[in-house]
Amino acid sequence: MKLEMASIESVEAREILDSRGNPTIEVEVILVDGTLGVASVPSGASTGKYEAVELRDGDKSSYGGLGVLKAVEHVNSEIASAVIGMSALEQAAIDQSLIDLDGTANKARLGANAILGASLAVAKAGANFRDIPLYRYLGGAGANLLPVPMLNILNGGKHAPGSTDFQEFMIMPVGAANFKKAMQISSEVYHSLRKVLEDKGLSTNVGDEGGFAPQLSSSKDALELILAAIDIAGYKAGQDLFIALDPAASTFYHDGEYVLSRESVTLNSTEMIDYYANLVSDYPVLSIEDGLAEDDWAGWLLLTVQLGKQIQLVGDDLYATNLERLEKGITQKASNSILIKPNQIGTLSQTLAVIKRAQQAGWTAIISHRSGETEDTTIADLAVASNAGFIKAGAPCRSERLAKYNRLLKIEEKLGDAAQYPGKRALYNL
Repeated sequence: MKLEMASIESVEAREILDSRGNPTIEVEVILVDGTLGVASVPSGASTGKYEAVELRDGDKSSYGGLGVLKAVEHVNSEIASAVIGMSALEQAAIDQSLIDLDGTANKARLGANAILGASLAVAKAGANFRDIPLYRYLGGAGANLLPVPMLNILNGGKHAPGSTDFQEFMIMPVGAANFKKAMQISSEVYHSLRKVLEDKGLSTNVGDEGGFAPQLSSSKDALELILAAIDIAGYKAGQDLFIALDPAASTFYHDGEYVLSRESVTLNSTEMIDYYANLVSDYPVLSIEDGLAEDDWAGWLLLTVQLGKQIQLVGDDLYATNLERLEKGITQKASNSILIKPNQIGTLSQTLAVIKRAQQAGWTAIISHRSGETEDTTIADLAVASNAGFIKAGAPCRSERLAKYNRLLKIEEKLGDAAQYPGKRALYNL
């Protein structure tokens, strides 16, 4: 296999639609020997202000201004010119060339969606050139850890307006023997939850990520419904499954206070922390993501002091998969875990660097989808490649979510006896 055959011969992007029917970008990279790499980029609804810029056209006459033809053109012109002739096997060099080409701190000129599409397509072309799976290409021989899935089975917040103040209520099947069993348990609980909702006359419509979206008056109501579903499915909460929350607190943080409108409650940081402490005391909650707002650093420090030894405290908007913000969090001991979304930062190399740094600090890293997804399964391979231990890909519902879980089922099967499922051991930070 001559390495010069791994040189990039062409790069082409197009506008496609994501799971919400909004435009996003797909990129194809073809190497000299004809090897193909294809990647598409997701989009978030609940986006933090520190994320890299997702370039949209702003032309109200097309998709309400959400078109990505400018990003497509940037790939087909500047980005293609920069990387054609480079080796697809030199991921770090290509990603750095894209960062330099953009020239801004937040990828605002070319668009993080354009840059990430090219970065991921190059990685896939490289893996295909080597004729090995993407997880093995990125992670080497030691990539054999299947992640614990964190499945968003009840949606609220921006994912399902009118449901709950909190954005996500997830189950974590840490008691499963392997990933396949974890998905079986989770699917059974999900379908039991549908029955619980039907029996109570509540809506079984689903939100953006496939979770049910009933109208509830409090977060405790949501937790009680999930506990009932776990019981009906024949499992034990606090043993087979635990609960994870993503309040997405930045979305209900106003003028220094947390406004839980459905509960008619307004809380300061200390009171919000006490609210979570009570939930952790009363329910088998093992993880809270974005429990406080992205600029409430003082609150995060108090939250970690109070709950950081008991549960996983995950920064999403707080860090935005950004190494500089992560370093601040590590120094200040602001949390003990980070959510990883490649489109928050814009290149694969930067994403991998953030995961590695978090793990070096003794933190967990959770590889995550976005609410606007595609059928692309890169994050499934990324979770295994990085030995992250956790993945968020939504409910066991909707094909753009299940594509990730089904990919992991195939990876586990391919790994055979080498496959490891960590269960509760994934929470090595507690």
